[in-house]
Amino acid sequence: MSAALLVLPNFALIVVGVVLARAFDYGRDLWGGLERLVYFVLFPALLFRSLATARLDLGAAGVLVACAIAFTAAAFALSVLAGPVLRLDRKLLAAGSQCGYRFNTYIGLAVAGSLYGTQGVALAALVLGSLIPLANLVAVAMLARHGERGFLEELTRHPLVLACLAGFAWNAAGWTIPSFAGQTLALLGQASLPMGLLCVGAAMRLERGGSRGEIAAHAWWLAVKLVAAPAIAFFLARHWALGAMESRVLVLCAALPTATNAYILAVRMTGDGRAVATQVTVGTVISMATLPFWLSL
Repeated sequence: MSAALLVLPNFALIVVGVVLARAFDYGRDLWGGLERLVYFVLFPALLFRSLATARLDLGAAGVLVACAIAFTAAAFALSVLAGPVLRLDRKLLAAGSQCGYRFNTYIGLAVAGSLYGTQGVALAALVLGSLIPLANLVAVAMLARHGERGFLEELTRHPLVLACLAGFAWNAAGWTIPSFAGQTLALLGQASLPMGLLCVGAAMRLERGGSRGEIAAHAWWLAVKLVAAPAIAFFLARHWALGAMESRVLVLCAALPTATNAYILAVRMTGDGRAVATQVTVGTVISMATLPFWLSL
């Protein structure tokens, strides 16, 4: 119950974002600019500083990251399985299947910070930072055949991937961040989480339409993302006897709803993100109940 209560303020910010976007005529330009600021500046600053300054136990970190890769691989396999089982259109499968294994990093780091402070943020950044390149690689590879750019070009332009790789490299080199630069990055990082959550809320919307098969696909991918993936992570944490904080962060990362940039990627590479927009919105709403449940176990 205490974990659930700590999660609620983060979802409250998402609701505030929904209200602000619909009750006030700020215009799409404001939200679009804020999203770009968070995506290209604030959030990379948080990821880089968290990973560059984290005290990493390579042995424990290796097991944790391996578990994270395992549940992501399982979620990917289950998501793609929807294609032959439900006989989905290949374009819908390529765009929608990413909703079963991609995750909202904003929510993950915000909740980890609420649960464990800066140590929780660093641990979640380690896990999510390891998964960001993998999840993007798989998603872009699935979508590449429908877009103009290949997955290598997409990855080399991804600010979160670059920030994570730079943070890992800085930490591995044993360098320290100068005081002035560290404080500046800390201020940027502190702004990223509340702004990111507001943007999550502002971007939420439902798109009408869709066939019966598409509705079945939505249900399939929601079950994979919000039930199967965290259940696998919970089993792995128990099997490998991870510590309390490591176990909870692992399950948290598995139980996160799909990120809104899944919609952006689908639009950029296929020209149609309607189904993904609905999936992201419904998944985020449902996760307000499922995420506290998984964290309370």
